[in-house]
Amino acid sequence: MMKILFYCQYLAGMGHLVRSTEIIRSLVPDFQVGLVIGGEPIEQFQVPDGVEVVYLPALREEAGELIALDRSVELVKVARRQRLLTLFDQFQPDCVITECFPFGKYKMAFELLPLLEQAKATQAKVVCSLRDLIMTQSLSEQGLARKQARILDQIRQFYDLVLCHSDRNLQSLEACFPAAPALPCEVFYTGYVAQSLVVSSEHQQNLQSPRIVASVGGGRYGYSLLKAICEVGPLLQQAIPHRIYAFAGPFMPETDFESLQALATPQPNITLQRFTPHLISFLDGADLSISLGGYNTTMNVLTTQVRSLILPSPSPDQVDEQWLRASRLAQLGAVSMLSPDQLSPSALAHTILQHLQTAQPSHAINLKGAENTTRRLRQLCDQTIALSR
Repeated sequence: MMKILFYCQYLAGMGHLVRSTEIIRSLVPDFQVGLVIGGEPIEQFQVPDGVEVVYLPALREEAGELIALDRSVELVKVARRQRLLTLFDQFQPDCVITECFPFGKYKMAFELLPLLEQAKATQAKVVCSLRDLIMTQSLSEQGLARKQARILDQIRQFYDLVLCHSDRNLQSLEACFPAAPALPCEVFYTGYVAQSLVVSSEHQQNLQSPRIVASVGGGRYGYSLLKAICEVGPLLQQAIPHRIYAFAGPFMPETDFESLQALATPQPNITLQRFTPHLISFLDGADLSISLGGYNTTMNVLTTQVRSLILPSPSPDQVDEQWLRASRLAQLGAVSMLSPDQLSPSALAHTILQHLQTAQPSHAINLKGAENTTRRLRQLCDQTIALSR
């Protein structure tokens, strides 16, 4: 069985890990997979059975700078680089997948460039796993030119394939990376990567309806939205029978989570949890989703075709990405957008009640990204076997 080493680094939220894990879930029947995780471990997060998981000493990002948990960043960099190269020698992959890099995550070049050199030396295939949007809008003309030149050079040196996890009819790579036609390897559009919808009847029986699901991804930037949800609870309780299931995310600061608990606990219509690995199960059959606009939450909304209100994240690193994705989906009628000025209790209650009366959305967006990724990687590795004979 061919071996794939999948590198995933998340610096603020958990979206990159969720998407990577869903791809790996599809890969496991056909490949031996090693998953390298470079972010903070997430309690209760579930990795598919049969995957060899290696956690590097964790790094995250604050104000544009890398932060280590228990040592200096420089010591962590040295330890991570050595661990990664040793793992490569031990695992001996036929294919290396870097999530996002070299289009993003360039702060990780200190360990990824040596890894790519090692892959090149052993003739392992190298693939980039890329989400639908990369943010270049804030760059100057000169900055964009430099970034494009660097990416083109590194793709030319190391990469055999770019997997773009998008529906090209909705979002093309050229729209945010004008140099895409000059890329020296294939760009394969997989469709969006969405979690599989497998919901147990036992789980559904434990959920009350009508239900509203509020979620904020990893949670670092979700406090304001969940605070508004807690504050609107009394108004909704008077207006309609319902239950709100709210999820704060594993990375929400503890003080913020405790503040939300104080608001939610006295309200019988609100259930607040830190995290669930089964968000899509809560959304399936729900009456309304209220969330930030990260890739994976949005895909869960599209998979379940639940009515939705999406507030683009207030994070300066995510707001453009989330606004672009949500606005294009809103144009198709697949989601609805929520603005910060709609978060007061009266305004939010009005918006929620209004949207509960709308028709359930439908769409024809390609959500087969995980399956199509596996199919294309099988083809790539089969070509490798044929050439080696």
